[in-house]
Amino acid sequence: MTDQKDKTFEEAMTELEEVVEKLEQGDVPLEEAIGMFQEGMALSKLCHEKLEKVEKQMDQILHEDGEIEVLTFQEEE
Repeated sequence: MTDQKDKTFEEAMTELEEVVEKLEQGDVPLEEAIGMFQEGMALSKLCHEKLEKVEKQMDQILHEDGEIEVLTFQEEE
């Protein structure tokens, strides 16, 4: 079995969608449903962490001179 941290974002999202679909069907025994819920929460956390990492990478733009500038975006009012 692949370690959770080794999964790509897409793999984790696919697994999370499968867990949610099975839980929504409602025909899972309670003990199994609790385990699936915990697995889903771990997958959700992994996806969130991977998105945060990408967001931080996207906040940096490489200038022509090789320096990195961190950008902050302001919401329009």
